[in-house]
Amino acid sequence: MIKTENLTKVYQTDEVETTALNEVNIEIKEGEFVSVMGPSGCGKSTLLNVLGMIDNPTSGNYYFNGEEIGHLPERKRSNIRKHNLGFVFQSFNLIDELTVYENVELPMLYTKVPSADRKKRVEELLEGMNIMHRAKHFPQQLSGGQQQRVAVARAIVNKPKLILADEPTGNLDSANGDEVMKVLSELNATGTTILMVTHSQYCAEFGNRIIRMLDGKVVTENVVRQYL
Repeated sequence: MIKTENLTKVYQTDEVETTALNEVNIEIKEGEFVSVMGPSGCGKSTLLNVLGMIDNPTSGNYYFNGEEIGHLPERKRSNIRKHNLGFVFQSFNLIDELTVYENVELPMLYTKVPSADRKKRVEELLEGMNIMHRAKHFPQQLSGGQQQRVAVARAIVNKPKLILADEPTGNLDSANGDEVMKVLSELNATGTTILMVTHSQYCAEFGNRIIRMLDGKVVTENVVRQYL
């Protein structure tokens, strides 16, 4: 599903040049759950942004489902992104002015899903996430764990092939963190590919493989359990 060749990202200002990614070569197969670890500033989030088509690489190649997309214009990247990817963030990134229901429904408006189908899908997900009783509430009225469940529901409402999760348990206590990891594991078990950035060794081991980064490079890859 994902393959990179010498993927490099350099940020430049008038005085400073920072290499966030330095010739990164990784491959992620469809159906895998891969965790990315490393200290702050090692390039984890930059890698996620490039693979999520939010940012372009400076050099190197990025293949998604066999197509080189690293240097496509934003409009084309946006179209691929909204039909194939789901994002889960540490800070939830829910829209405060929208209800739980409306937050989860929003991605389907962008992909022009018919109203009846939207209603059915949102209700199914809210029931599955045990959050249906909060459908009319706003994000500020929810606990952190509830907000992250809404964020996961929003990420998967369009049935993406790939979920990119950036520290999805970082703002949660251990109980709510376990709940989110359980949801991600269940999604992976049904065939969704997951790439997760985390500082937590415990969370990383929910994946079948752990990639460790340092100074913009991949330094090790370890198999936790065999990918089937």
